[in-house]
Amino acid sequence: MSTPSESGHDRSEPDLSAVVSERRQLINLSYRLLGSLAEAEDAVQETYTRWYAMSRKQQEAIESPGAWLTTVASRICLDVLGSARARRERYVGEWIPEPLPDRTEWFSGQPGGDGSTEPSDPADRITLDESVNMAFLVVLESMTPAERVAFILHDVFRYPFGEIAEIVGRTPAACRQLASSGRRRIRAEGTPMAPAARQAGVVRDFKQAWESKDIEALIGLLDPEATMTADGGGMVGTTLRPVEGGKSIAQYLIHIADKAPGLKLVERTVNGRPGLVAEHSGIAVTVAAFELTDAGDRVSRIWAVRNPEKLRPWTETGQG
Repeated sequence: MSTPSESGHDRSEPDLSAVVSERRQLINLSYRLLGSLAEAEDAVQETYTRWYAMSRKQQEAIESPGAWLTTVASRICLDVLGSARARRERYVGEWIPEPLPDRTEWFSGQPGGDGSTEPSDPADRITLDESVNMAFLVVLESMTPAERVAFILHDVFRYPFGEIAEIVGRTPAACRQLASSGRRRIRAEGTPMAPAARQAGVVRDFKQAWESKDIEALIGLLDPEATMTADGGGMVGTTLRPVEGGKSIAQYLIHIADKAPGLKLVERTVNGRPGLVAEHSGIAVTVAAFELTDAGDRVSRIWAVRNPEKLRPWTETGQG
């Protein structure tokens, strides 16, 4: 889990490099709050715009620039979450958080003069841990904006409730209740994650069964109560409602394989967990995240992201 940036708590002079170095922390926070890399980038950009709009005297009067940046970014995200609910009611089909690849699989920075490498895309700065796995992010979507901000700031980034209260405009006691409510949602919906190696094995078997169009093998790998949710955003063809039941999912996947003979499946890390990427002509067209049953031997949930606006990191790496 991440912790509050040390540089944001003991600095009295706003050194430029130190202020810029907060960007990684802000991107990590904003992505978890919003579930969208694009929206996280916008929130962080707006945060820095507000910082640089201040005079040097105003900047120097801020005792902790890192804390100031975190406060502003969190408030911007809170506003975005409030408006996002209305936007997602108009969204075509199901909305799934934006998937992220493992940075080691697609690191695209260029070596600097001193031999170091600086990430060239904000997603390179996302720390992949249990707080970004797809199941976790999907549960976060069920929280109110205030619950989500309080829960993420406290339980993930370890901010004290006194600081959170200043950010969300509530009392520390109210923020404690908000975080507790968010925690209950996580416990109610969450299932223990299977070890990565076990999930990788199930995903590999799933890939082979799909490639060979072995419907019986697919049904055997899917929990009878499994659910598959797809997100095309109205931009590409996909099912608009979740597909319920292992047999129905298997039939749907075979149908997809028949319609797209040139589709290539690649095992990739999706939000820190083993997943699959479907490529066509070398371009990622679908990113699938998986959740397994408690026993860890069958697939219980599949989230398939097809909206091209959410596949930018995957498309760019596929072309790299």
